Amino acid sequence: MINLYHSPFNKGIFILSLCLLAWFTLACRSGDDAWATVQQTGVLKVGLDPTYPPFEAADDTGVYGLDVDLINALAADLGLQTEFVWFGYDGLYDALTTKQVDVLISALVIAPERTQDFAYSAPYFNAGQILVVPANDTQITAMSDMNGRTLAVELGALGHVEATTWAKQLPGMQVVPYLTAAEALTAVASSTADAALVDGISGRLFLNNTPNLKPVAEPITVEPFALVVRIEDRRLLKELNGSLAHLEKSGKLDEIIDRWLGN
Repeated sequence: MINLYHSPFNKGIFILSLCLLAWFTLACRSGDDAWATVQQTGVLKVGLDPTYPPFEAADDTGVYGLDVDLINALAADLGLQTEFVWFGYDGLYDALTTKQVDVLISALVIAPERTQDFAYSAPYFNAGQILVVPANDTQITAMSDMNGRTLAVELGALGHVEATTWAKQLPGMQVVPYLTAAEALTAVASSTADAALVDGISGRLFLNNTPNLKPVAEPITVEPFALVVRIEDRRLLKELNGSLAHLEKSGKLDEIIDRWLGN
């Protein structure tokens, strides 16, 4: 009997076949897209860390928050159901890599250093620093107007870092740090400071109950929150971005944000 494997010709064919099979498998894997499975099952598996209210939190009834309402709205627009899977914050990207979930939404800031393995949706919220002034103030419309004025910040926060940078350009601006963003904002409300530079989330939540304060028109910095998928899931990303655009155009996105953070 002829041993086909040890025949030089057939051995070459066998090795070539293995190489072709490996290439085909790799090609299929690189072109694999979670959207096909999501469509088939009708379920979008969502990873989040429910410890960051008002974006995501949990109780005995399940998860709730701004991100939860948003992903539910996106799924409904796509004709899907959502299935939430909870992870610690540090385990979110690993869970996506190992395909335990299809998408992440957990107040995640777009991280350029991760874009080799992951893809981000269009931003749905800017959590950047906002400048808050008295409601009757008409003089301060930007950081450049703070020269000769007092700026309250949260000690060690990004607003403090940003203010320190601006202080090099505005030598007449006095930066006063407080232990919390709420204390910095209270200083403005009590006329102890002319303005406060705080993150957009803390600022909006505080302004809900403080009508004598207002934010300037545009955030001072950009800190975009986005959904995250695996880099190969291009079709899923396209569908999510399409639905996100629908929600934005219809006003539904602003409605969800205002529901949790106020106008």
